[in-house]
Amino acid sequence: MTIDSVLMSTAYFPPIHYFTKLAQFPQTVLERYENYEKQSYRNRCHILSANGILPLSVPIKKSSQPKTLIIDTKIDDTENWQILHLRAINSAYNSSPFHEYYIDALMPFFERKFVFLFDFNLQIIEKIAEEIEMKLNIEFSHSYKNPTQHEFDFRNTIHPKKIFEDIHFQMIEYTQVFSEKFGFTPNLSILDLLFNEGPNTADFLKKCISK
Repeated sequence: MTIDSVLMSTAYFPPIHYFTKLAQFPQTVLERYENYEKQSYRNRCHILSANGILPLSVPIKKSSQPKTLIIDTKIDDTENWQILHLRAINSAYNSSPFHEYYIDALMPFFERKFVFLFDFNLQIIEKIAEEIEMKLNIEFSHSYKNPTQHEFDFRNTIHPKKIFEDIHFQMIEYTQVFSEKFGFTPNLSILDLLFNEGPNTADFLKKCISK
């Protein structure tokens, strides 16, 4: 049986594992009608700083409802979180081989105000794909989607709080800014791979896909 589609949640500067799924399958369906989940990659990413793994979280506006659909989830701009994220990213990667090459293309995500988390994340994913010349074929759910027999469902498995053994994903080591201090740190944000591997990022993602 051929699996030609993958169901994914939205994610903020997603981890490498997430991006291998975008590269692996002919079609990606992004779920718009799941409930927002705290402490997931939907609004956080992990980078490697001089002090170790650093989580960066996009603040979310509190809702009057107990549950909020991800498509309706709004970003809270009360605090200057974008400036803090940019400072952290620049501090972590300003000595990486390709930081200077890519940072200007990413600046709009730290300068513009975005209302909805889903739209914000989508533009980030599309920009990263554009920069590494990776083709995307993204569609969107029109209600909460039950996976078909031709789809893999990764909406709740690629998660910072869960250990998930994926036989189709094998993390390959690459040189990181703080490798000498911490050794290799796997499955960080795509930013880590982008700034360290640059134009080789798309090919590297393919190498991490186990057949």
